[in-house]
Amino acid sequence: MEAVEKQGTLFQADPRALAERDAGRADAVAVRTRWVVYVGAAIYAAVFVCGAVFHYLVYEQARFDLGNMVQAVWSTSHGHFLEVTTLTGHEASRLGDHVDPFLALLAPFWWAWSSPVMLLVVQALGVATGAFPVYWLARKHLQSERAAAHFAFAYLLFPATQFNAFTLGTGFHAVSLAVPLILFAIWFLDEDRLLPFAVFALLAASTKEEIPAAVGCLGLWYAIRKGRRLVGAVIFASGTTVFLVNFLVIIPHFSRSGVDPFAGRYKQVGGTPGGVIHTALTDPIAFVHAAATWHKLIFLVLLLAPFLGLWLLEPLLLLGAIPDLAINLLSSKPEQSTIQFHYTAGIIPFVLAASIFGAAKLKRNPDRTSFYALAGAASIALYSPIYFAGHDVRLTLSSNPASKAKAHALRLIPSDTPVAASNQLAGYLSARKRILVFPFVRESRWIVVDKNDETYGDLAGYRRAVARIESDRDWRLVYSARGVEVLRRR
Repeated sequence: MEAVEKQGTLFQADPRALAERDAGRADAVAVRTRWVVYVGAAIYAAVFVCGAVFHYLVYEQARFDLGNMVQAVWSTSHGHFLEVTTLTGHEASRLGDHVDPFLALLAPFWWAWSSPVMLLVVQALGVATGAFPVYWLARKHLQSERAAAHFAFAYLLFPATQFNAFTLGTGFHAVSLAVPLILFAIWFLDEDRLLPFAVFALLAASTKEEIPAAVGCLGLWYAIRKGRRLVGAVIFASGTTVFLVNFLVIIPHFSRSGVDPFAGRYKQVGGTPGGVIHTALTDPIAFVHAAATWHKLIFLVLLLAPFLGLWLLEPLLLLGAIPDLAINLLSSKPEQSTIQFHYTAGIIPFVLAASIFGAAKLKRNPDRTSFYALAGAASIALYSPIYFAGHDVRLTLSSNPASKAKAHALRLIPSDTPVAASNQLAGYLSARKRILVFPFVRESRWIVVDKNDETYGDLAGYRRAVARIESDRDWRLVYSARGVEVLRRR
């Protein structure tokens, strides 16, 4: 019992008063920590919103992928569900490429704010909110406000999170919002609040075709960890069924070729779903050859090492990361195993959540363990889109003749006419029925090109195509400055 001395007399303190004092101090610490996390997430969101907006203002976004998303949202808001113009100029459903009907939910936002910037802002704000369920989960299972704050900031600083909040070059992706949505789903499932879990799980599953399988894996974790076998089985079966329907029914049905347009990335392991199964049965070593490269090893290190293997202590929860890990590691497209793209969205929430549960199982000082996780994420946090966006800020704040030329050229293009544009400029003209990527022209009435658009793999071939259209008598040059040209069909 604590003793206090007052005016030379020794008094025994009231245990109840001491308990109330300690509880008051703990509450004050909890409130301060909570505000630090919430304000930190808000500042983070503001920084990434600014980064994305500056990147947009210097015309670094592109038709692929921001323009695709803009056209899908614009088309839906005008009564044409997820319609887009393909690279070759055909009208098609986006569902033939990716099953991400979440885009349709953004149509009402487009009515309120008809700008591609709206999508970039939604993405940055959405990813930042993922810090909240991370904080709640860590506070609940580690019984420490400080440890919870450590994990929340580790989530925000983690480069994979940063590149989902603001993806350089390719812009907005619905699947990036799967990061916070899955984290909220895990939180509500851990709380046995099945209705809000179902809402967030469905929203997450609508962001990309493989995400339902990831969400379904939560059913296995729930069935074993919580003992709710029937509910867990329903979650797993539902996620698996939707996943199979997406790949075997929806994509082939809406694809112009009748098969998944990205099957070519998986030729080494069979390409189509049937081919992959055949390879697995006849030549399983092909999967090892496809995944075992130095590039993919570095990808795994950057993705998993910052959390010090804590996720290994909760393997059932980490299962949710397997679908995207497999899709990325077996692909021949190097961007899918590069941390600065959106392909990590289905992995991040499971690594974070499994690391929190793993830290709780470790039975060590949670503040110290969580601090090590924060240090691991912070040690590579400079690998950040904000660092690369510094160039954009300088260009925006300075007098940039190239940007002024692009802005003037874009203002010349009517909003209701078919147009062909070079890849980056096409990203700013996609809110329309018909938008083609030059050199595809077809029935376009206007062409706008930037001769310095370096997103073309064959830059010399691209410039030859520009020279041909300049000499074509069917087209009249109406504007030219800084390599930016606008032509109108005679």
